[in-house]
Amino acid sequence: MASVEEQKPSVPEAQRDSKVSYSDEKLDEKKEIDEKNEVEIAESVKGGVYEDVRDIDLDEFGKERPIETDTDVATRLISLEDDPTLPAFTFRMWFLGVGLSCFGAVLGQIFTVFVSQLFIQIIAYILGRVLEELVPGPGNEHPKLKTADNKFWRFMNPGPFNIKEHVAITIFASTAADSALAISIFAADDLFYNIQPNAAVGIFTLIGSQLMGYGIGGLMRSFLVYPTYIVFPNLLPTVQLFDALHRGKKIFLQKKRVRFFWIIFVAIFVWEWFPEYIAPTLTGISIFCLANRNSPWFTRIFGGAAGNEGLGAFALCLDWNYVGSGGGSMGALFTPLSTQLSLYCGTALCMITFCACFAMNVWNGQNFPFLSQQLFYENGTRYNQLLILDENFRLDPARLAEQGLPWFASSQVVAKIGHSLAIGSTVTHVFIWYGKEIIEVIKKYRRGETYDPHLEKMAVYREVPMWWYIAMFLGSFTMAMATIYSAKSGLPWWGLIVAIIISSVFLPFVITVYAITGFSPNIQPLVQMLGACMVPGNPQANMYFTLYGYNTLDQARGLIRDLKMGQYTKLPPRVTFTVQSLGAIIGGLLNYVIMKVIISAQRDILLQVQGTNIWSGQQVQTFNSNAISWGALGNILYAPGGRYTIIPFAILIGLAVPIPFWLIHKKWPKAKADKVVTPILCWTIGYLSVGINSSVFTTFMLAVFSQYYLRKFRPRWFRKYNFLMSAALDGGTQVMVFVFTFAVGGGSGKVTDMPFWALNPRGNPDYCMRLT
Repeated sequence: MASVEEQKPSVPEAQRDSKVSYSDEKLDEKKEIDEKNEVEIAESVKGGVYEDVRDIDLDEFGKERPIETDTDVATRLISLEDDPTLPAFTFRMWFLGVGLSCFGAVLGQIFTVFVSQLFIQIIAYILGRVLEELVPGPGNEHPKLKTADNKFWRFMNPGPFNIKEHVAITIFASTAADSALAISIFAADDLFYNIQPNAAVGIFTLIGSQLMGYGIGGLMRSFLVYPTYIVFPNLLPTVQLFDALHRGKKIFLQKKRVRFFWIIFVAIFVWEWFPEYIAPTLTGISIFCLANRNSPWFTRIFGGAAGNEGLGAFALCLDWNYVGSGGGSMGALFTPLSTQLSLYCGTALCMITFCACFAMNVWNGQNFPFLSQQLFYENGTRYNQLLILDENFRLDPARLAEQGLPWFASSQVVAKIGHSLAIGSTVTHVFIWYGKEIIEVIKKYRRGETYDPHLEKMAVYREVPMWWYIAMFLGSFTMAMATIYSAKSGLPWWGLIVAIIISSVFLPFVITVYAITGFSPNIQPLVQMLGACMVPGNPQANMYFTLYGYNTLDQARGLIRDLKMGQYTKLPPRVTFTVQSLGAIIGGLLNYVIMKVIISAQRDILLQVQGTNIWSGQQVQTFNSNAISWGALGNILYAPGGRYTIIPFAILIGLAVPIPFWLIHKKWPKAKADKVVTPILCWTIGYLSVGINSSVFTTFMLAVFSQYYLRKFRPRWFRKYNFLMSAALDGGTQVMVFVFTFAVGGGSGKVTDMPFWALNPRGNPDYCMRLT
């Protein structure tokens, strides 16, 4: 297969007329997608993405063009190079894939440390290069380790650690590192309900729940993975890092880019010790709180460096752990501008709404903390959910009458309303902006046409047959149907089917929004509400309904995202299928074994509210509390006439939210109403309801600088370094957090506190008045 260096230069008009705008997100109805021309672009690109400038990067005046369309992303940011002879199934891949899978699964389960895909990518590269030097084989350059060139030794060490091995390891291990939702159910059953299903039931529930989403996602890959407009902005730093580490190694500019990555990586690793440990005030510098340290309202509006304290208005955050994509931010350097502007418009509305509801005492908000996720009695004390359940942990109406219905903090109610609005708006948003394109792509797939330059390059590899995914789904469904009864879940057979239908119906809508805008709508509240309506008063059934109604979609989303990564990096589809499936199984099994060991050894601590600096049951307690509040009380709290009936009703309201913007765009196209991402605008009405919020203003400024100024006015620097810098900043921060956790954060069994000083004060780090 010819490399891109051998191809002729050309800048087809189709490149400038591509229908999907990466920077602005929306589809321009006035233009038609010409997929044939898009594929021709792939055949006309001369030079790699690592080169300084190519013909395809220039406009008609010879100046660098900004990255604006999905085709720009596919051909100018991501390499079209491929070498089909590179092996993926090598000893290094299996050894590091299995080893890092175990590492990620164990670490996440024991220490609740999030092992990100970028972290695994960097560690895998370092270890892969080490094995390249140490393992004997025909590809080893050391004379003493060089062997005969036969099949076995080529498997052991075929040569330099290559991109296909690296991508396979990353997908393998990152899949395993994602903790299975079923683990929270088993832990809650054991701790709170004294239900202990046997190992076979537990293992088959895990496998069934993890792989069912893979089967559904694989069946929809023709329109959720392959098209050019399916970009996945959060993949761009990862894919550019793969390209930088493995392609064009002899090109001077590529060496410069790799050096740039490692300099930024080391610099942020060193810097992060200051805001994370030495000087926490750097997490949120608030001039307003420094001016007035005794005002509760100043804390509520301008605070935010401490969890659940304030909204962080105009605070300056110098901690990349919160500014970057690893700390809850969407990623200022890679998320498209229209997504981020929609997010921050919603965030401004969030601040106004939270303050107004609290000041006006809506839902008795002043009885409770300004920001909180707990349930309360009306007098503001924490609600004891176990007092309303009978000995079988089902709702007891007599006990409920004695205790009274629980209350949410007003900010939490607003957040739930925003999430419901986002669910409804997602459906309409996809229908009116992307519906025609999805249908057209499906038709082209059925006709066997190629409609993406990277998909064209993948034609040399054997595709995964559709029946593989069908078999995976049917096998998982059979396991799920058997285990919901053997585990005494309380979920009827028809409930399982309804849950799977919900996941399948919402998957195209969620993925389309996620892949184009970088925002992933969360349907878990909807699933919990529907479960409460169909199987009322049963927390157990609600947990299992959530497992198959929400986790199935979540697993499918992970599979689809990784399939797109495989398409971008030219990993053979059957390799991707294999490592995804094995990663999910290995991770789930390790999660189960470790969970049983921890509960057996630390049961008393896990049942405590506070726990210790090493062991805490907070995650499973929260999961169980949500199951009780939804499963036992959902049909009372959220029913028509109930206290919070507006929350489910907001889903219907959300269906109408995108329509005014669509009508305005039809009437006045220059008004740019099509640039509004309504699902995220709705969701961010509750964006600041939890956690540390001091990074909002800083992230917004970075978003404008990167996605507007650099992209538009410094397009060459943006193309070569912007996404690589994002990967370096996120990667260095995540490695630092990992080291910090075990060095001084308690992961090793001992916490070493930093002495108090000016930038590590007692109370809130930003000197705002302490409210909780």
